[in-house]
Amino acid sequence: MAMTGTTVCLGETMAQVTPADGEGLERSRELRLAVAGAESTVAQYLADLGHRAAWVSRVGDDPLGRRIVAAVAGRGVDVGGVRVDPDAPTGVYFKDPGPEGTRVHYYRRGSAASRMGPADAERVDLAGARLLHLTGITPALSDGCAELVDLLMERASRAGVLVSFDVNHRPALWGSVGQAATALRELGRRADIVFVGRDEGERLWGTATAEDIHAHLAPRGTLVVKDGAVGATEFTCGEREFVPAPAVDVIEAVGAGDAFAAGHLSGLLRGSAPRERLALGHRLAGRTLRSIEDYVPADTLEGN
Repeated sequence: MAMTGTTVCLGETMAQVTPADGEGLERSRELRLAVAGAESTVAQYLADLGHRAAWVSRVGDDPLGRRIVAAVAGRGVDVGGVRVDPDAPTGVYFKDPGPEGTRVHYYRRGSAASRMGPADAERVDLAGARLLHLTGITPALSDGCAELVDLLMERASRAGVLVSFDVNHRPALWGSVGQAATALRELGRRADIVFVGRDEGERLWGTATAEDIHAHLAPRGTLVVKDGAVGATEFTCGEREFVPAPAVDVIEAVGAGDAFAAGHLSGLLRGSAPRERLALGHRLAGRTLRSIEDYVPADTLEGN
């Protein structure tokens, strides 16, 4: 059943190139082209689960940009807020599987999405929105993107729209860990729902536990700390809830955090209890962990 109120997700989506045979880029003889972006992935999962979702971004006036918009729209996501930039390309990234895990190589400098700025806020319709979902990737793309995120958080707060923020620290996008730590902490403190990995917290703020992250951020609303195969902890209104992660045969971890966020947000939008929304987050993340794709359609969760 469709939910009332739209979730607006803003951020860059890129063309993703992955070795089809699981070999590294140096040895693989066949590559697969897919679509991947933290915020559009969340939007697609929410649409799969019966929610109204919109994705706002920029893409280049090129085949990759058209492919991305068509793919996201094909999952039932409103893409009316996506602008085609004739003067900049769509970003691309490559996955490089190896014995030590998957490395990711980004080619996004000067991309269409990195050129977003405050003027793009006009395309973000919060009038019918219930939730605005942002990540720490967007403010790291450019000064204009950082200004856009700041403006949208302010507008959402004034409009009574909940703000969801996934820290999603990408070290290669930031000038230094210190710069990222300060910016992501302040954005997290302004959000109503915050997602952060325990390892991210330790890298950014030197926090060793979920409790340490909660004490450091002092969030105004809900904080969810993800700890990989261990489980996830939610802090809300002085209450703490922990749900262990189910055992999964992991093929690749890229994208699992976005799937988890989407599952949790779906539960939140439906009014589920913390334990239920954490469990749904784990179930969606499990789908991604068992695949080389960042997004695995979740029209049904049967068998997961």
